Formats: sequence, C-alpha cells, structure tokens
Amino acid sequence: MRDTLNHFTGCMECQMQDTTKTRMPTGIASLDPILDGGVPPGSMILLLGEIGAGHYEFAYSSTVSSLACMSRPRDAGTSCPSKILYITFTRLEADVRHEIIQSFHADGVTEGMTAIQFEDLSDLYFDRSIVPDSWYSHSNTLTRLQKRSEHANIFMRLADIFAAAEPGSMIIVDSITDIATQTVLPNLWADLTGFLRGLQRLSKTKSLTIYLLLSKGIIEPAQESELADIADAVFLFRWEESTGSRRQRVMFFEKFRGVMPHLEEQDLVKFAVRISTTGGFEVSNIRMVI
Repeated sequence: MRDTLNHFTGCMECQMQDTTKTRMPTGIASLDPILDGGVPPGSMILLLGEIGAGHYEFAYSSTVSSLACMSRPRDAGTSCPSKILYITFTRLEADVRHEIIQSFHADGVTEGMTAIQFEDLSDLYFDRSIVPDSWYSHSNTLTRLQKRSEHANIFMRLADIFAAAEPGSMIIVDSITDIATQTVLPNLWADLTGFLRGLQRLSKTKSLTIYLLLSKGIIEPAQESELADIADAVFLFRWEESTGSRRQRVMFFEKFRGVMPHLEEQDLVKFAVRISTTGGFEVSNIRMVI
C-alpha cells in the first residue's frame, strides 16, 4: 500500500513538474523573464484596465509578438500559440486590424495579421437592439434569422467557437465589457458568469490561453469582483500620479493562481508601463508589493 502511494505521489509530482516547466509567452519581452518564460498554458486571464491605461495595448503587443513566435523554431519549455483567435462583439475586424498595425512600426506586422482568425459576433449582439441593420450587417434578414435560429444566443455561438478552437490557441475576447453592460436583459449576468466558469475549465483541457478584456469602473464593483474571482489571473492596468504631477501607467498582478507566491517572494507585483510604436507594451519593476 505504501509503495502504491509513493508511486502515485511520484507520478503526480512528475505531472506537476511537466506543467510548471511549460510556459506560453505573453510576448512582452520585459515581462516573460519575470514569469519564467510566460504564463502557464490553460490560463484564463482577465485584463482589467482603466480607460487608456494599457490593457488593450497589452493584448495587441501579445498578439503581434505571438505571431512572430509562431514563425520561429520552438524552444524547450516554450509553447507558442498554435493559432490566434480574436473575438469581437461590437468592433469591426478591419478596425481592429488597422489599430494593431498602426500601433507598431515593425517589419512583417501587416503580413502577419493575416494569420489571425477573427470572429465577428455583431449580428448576434445587435440583432435585438434598436441599432439599424445597415449599421452592423451586410447580410439580408433571412440570413440573420437563420443565424439566430442556429445560435439561439450569443453564448451558444461562443460555445461553438471555443469548442472548435485548436488546442494550444491564444484567444482574445474583445470585450467582456460589451456583454456585462447588457445585464438589464433577463438572466444575462447568470449566463455570463456560468459561461466563464465553464470556459475556465475548458481552457485547462485544451490548453487555451484566454485574455478577457474588461474596462474598469463601468460595471458594478461586485460584478467586477465576481469576474475576477472566476479568472485564473487578473492583470490590473491603471493610472497613477508620478513625480511632477505626471500621470503614469501602472500594471499590477492582482491575482495569479499558482504563480503569485513566486512573484511576491521577489516583490514582483507592481510595474511601471511604457508603450511605444517600436517596443509595444513594456514594463519596468517598481518593486512594491501591494
């Protein structure tokens, strides 16, 4: 019995070691070394940011750098995304592509954008709203009705997308704010939190790295906290006053399951943020544990 227990414990330790050795790079060159190469595959990460504080720039930098990572030979212990999927509810695909391209003055960005798979769910998002059809859709009424019958609501369509996602993919959801602000609709909040709890489980079984974009201060604090509780990690982006009354972007690790003890041991929890067209999103450590 003792031998069996020792064997079982040893096997569990081996699995845990294998899991901790592999990292999915965030693509932020100044951040990945702090995270021992990146985030654990299968992480659902909430990018929670004040307006303009850097959560979108983080997602864009990660996307561009991950495209480059996918084209290079794989390093031991590094797991580049197998695919990159960008999901939008209200924004045009062309607008997102243009914004990313304009954010970086680097070779190959425009060409690399073709490797990103976009899913535009605006038809489902706006279909029950007062927004005129011509503002968000080029399809006819029959086609939209067919889509509505095939995907009874936006969460069913999302479920199909995630179920079909290739294992090891990086997926950006732009944005949870769009859905969360519609909580006046019956049962939508319960649908959203239930869906995200299920998605957190799916991310583990398919090794999906998922970034959920959420703008801070728009939904109720209790709702914000519930979404943070569901996620594996919460990266908080906010503005702070610095010397000379200048505003400084700052990033915090508010939560990171399995990684937080390592970060706190080294006082690596709060970072100053710099955003440039050449380096994209960059951090420098302030060495302050909150």
